Amino acid sequence: MRPIFSIMLSLFWLLVGAPGLAKNDTGPHAADREAIRRVISQQLDAFQRDDEVEAFSYASPSIQAQFKTPAEFMRMVRNGYEAVYRPRSTRFLEVFVLDGQVVQPLEVVAQDTAVVMAYYLMERQPDGTWRISGCVLGKAQGESAEALSPAAAFARPQSPGPRTP
Repeated sequence: MRPIFSIMLSLFWLLVGAPGLAKNDTGPHAADREAIRRVISQQLDAFQRDDEVEAFSYASPSIQAQFKTPAEFMRMVRNGYEAVYRPRSTRFLEVFVLDGQVVQPLEVVAQDTAVVMAYYLMERQPDGTWRISGCVLGKAQGESAEALSPAAAFARPQSPGPRTP
């Protein structure tokens, strides 16, 4: 299994426009894309209800091992991921594969109306379900959610750098 750090680093280079690094064209089938979006949506719903246990249940085993408890996980989300903890609105963009890692981009309008890109790293479990194995936040390239196209997230350098849960 590839270390999560190398995937995060690859995603970072994609965000800042490293030459020669491109996303792969193949991706999950329609049923998997739907399942991935459902997992992310359910976690976002759990965040809205402050349901620590349910939100934590959508994290991959490696993330659960890192944070140990639902309370610790939620503390990290509240402190470092406010845009996804309490979004004004969200919009799923086209899923892609980067170095074998499935990435689901999510356009997020934060409470302060800033548009943020959340790149969810997804991991298929042995039972076939999907779990969230990381999230990288980056600044979107538009003034509003309507100004962005799926390709806009990769058109120009992003800032700030990646943040990992």
